[in-house]
Amino acid sequence: MNAEVAAWERRSAVRVVPPVEPRKLAKVPFVELADGRLQGVVSSGSDIARVYVSSIAAGTHGLSCSTNNNRPCGGLGGSYVCKHLRALADEAVRQYGLERVARYLRVEAGEGDSLIDCVSGSHEPAQAAVVFSRFLRHLAYLELPGVTEPLVEMHWFPAVGAR
Repeated sequence: MNAEVAAWERRSAVRVVPPVEPRKLAKVPFVELADGRLQGVVSSGSDIARVYVSSIAAGTHGLSCSTNNNRPCGGLGGSYVCKHLRALADEAVRQYGLERVARYLRVEAGEGDSLIDCVSGSHEPAQAAVVFSRFLRHLAYLELPGVTEPLVEMHWFPAVGAR
């Protein structure tokens, strides 16, 4: 095992895979492929204090968009996609690449296609609290100074290569 790998394994932080393209964090500060959904947090265009939790279900393409306190998005209706879902899909493609996101959502999307235009789902409410909570936890970790000691709340993770 080389020294660089050994030092990396002792840190409480992991390397972050860089995005495919630069992201617009002010508009979509959090995007993830998790829990069978493309999901994330999207800033409101009209109120700086409001955010929306938006998601697209893999396979069914169920669409969900609501404020962090579960008030429904007025722009999402039936199969009509709101601007928050469009922004989420665009940022997911910037972060992960069109091929990876399309494969995760199980849609046919070719080079040059808009991912959201390939989704053919309808409104399917989803819980916003879990996604918003994960976003807040992400923000808390960003405020921590970089250290090589283990983080107390992550002590239960097994060490790589531990014997």
